Amino acid sequence: MGSVLFRGISSINLDDKGRLAIPTRYRDELQECCERQLIVTVAVNEKCIGENGCLWLYPLPEWERLEQTISRLPTLNKMAGKLRRFLIGNASECEMDGQGRFLLPDKLRKFAQMDKKIVLVGQLNKFEIWSEDAWTAKEAEWLNGNDDEGLEELETLSF
Repeated sequence: MGSVLFRGISSINLDDKGRLAIPTRYRDELQECCERQLIVTVAVNEKCIGENGCLWLYPLPEWERLEQTISRLPTLNKMAGKLRRFLIGNASECEMDGQGRFLLPDKLRKFAQMDKKIVLVGQLNKFEIWSEDAWTAKEAEWLNGNDDEGLEELETLSF
């Protein structure tokens, strides 16, 4: 099967146990592509690290592709080592239950400062999971043009 494509933004409430329910529109695709097997880990790009942390949620086959890519990085490279420790070291296996829910590990919820209200953001082959407050703050930052780094690399794209 080819790669899955996730797009759109969904506001979700975590339940009292720290579970989130995947929106209905993604459940069949997740059942088909990964039999409800998911990996959640800390996000490692500059947009997600810091006081407004976020998490990445991968279907298992997409995660396994990423692991293969990371495994080919030089073992003595410091940045590759940090990436392995941070991304793979914090990865947790999750399985959606029959209602489309899975438990976000407490350590990861604390890392991303998630309480009750969260936002699930489709990123083609994965999702980002943000606290609603952090997402709102980042969205405002992006809309205000305070984050134009790398813009010149995208100038050749047409939409």
